[in-house]
Amino acid sequence: MRIAYIGLGVMGGPMAAHLCSAGHTLRVYNRTRSKAEAWQQRHGGQVCDSPAQAAEQADVLITCVGNDDDLREVCLAAAHGAYASLPSGALHIDHTTSSAQLARELDSQARSHGLRFVDAPVSGGQAGAENGALSIMCGGTQGDYQAAAAVFGVYAASHALIGPSGSGQLTKMVNQICVAGVVQGLAEGLKFGERAGLDMSQVLSVIENGAASSWQMKNRGHSMLERAFDFGFAIDWMRKDLGIVAAEAEQLGAALPITRQIQRYYDELSAAGRGRQDTSVLIARLDNDDETA
Repeated sequence: MRIAYIGLGVMGGPMAAHLCSAGHTLRVYNRTRSKAEAWQQRHGGQVCDSPAQAAEQADVLITCVGNDDDLREVCLAAAHGAYASLPSGALHIDHTTSSAQLARELDSQARSHGLRFVDAPVSGGQAGAENGALSIMCGGTQGDYQAAAAVFGVYAASHALIGPSGSGQLTKMVNQICVAGVVQGLAEGLKFGERAGLDMSQVLSVIENGAASSWQMKNRGHSMLERAFDFGFAIDWMRKDLGIVAAEAEQLGAALPITRQIQRYYDELSAAGRGRQDTSVLIARLDNDDETA
């Protein structure tokens, strides 16, 4: 297929690389052109000057950008947005974590341009993107989802259609609520064990196969003990995601007391200059509490 790929960050870059390896023809755009050119040197494809240029003659548009404003810009901007140059019948797969409201807006805009749309946020982190092992949650019609799955199957370990447009984004919000709580619980458990004088590496080897087990424990537990936080999903991205969650919860009248507290913890850590560190840096906040006790 002819694919226009917009956004080559820590998630988008590996996903686009899998599509190249699968034999698809890619035209790519990234806001920082040097990143697109570096990606091209490794994987091939054609670097374009705008989303509109990348989308010319594309069968599929895939976006993986930062936030609602970025997504609206690359799709709908009058001078260089992708929708203006996509051929009728093209499919837009959006992997950005954005608001459900924007997903519904893009679905409406896509159909007014004769296009198809699936909101398809992903979970699994940088490692999942690199290893082709992402979980993808989708909103859209059955037919559009099936067409999208035929494309992103090369980097997805699992995927599902949850409901109409916006349902993928709402499911990603559920995911982030759960992740935030699990990481905070893991941080508190590890810190408690350290204070009790336990060999926490040995503790993890036991409990990671029991009822307390989680992806976070298996993939971040030992690195948290080492106070190593140099991984792909920075807390500033989680702050963005939790901001989307908070706005949606406000509209729904949903109480999220733990999630809102953890959001404040991440705000504190970002203000302390740790915004680019991995979300597991929550344990460092507990270290700071020890120092000030």
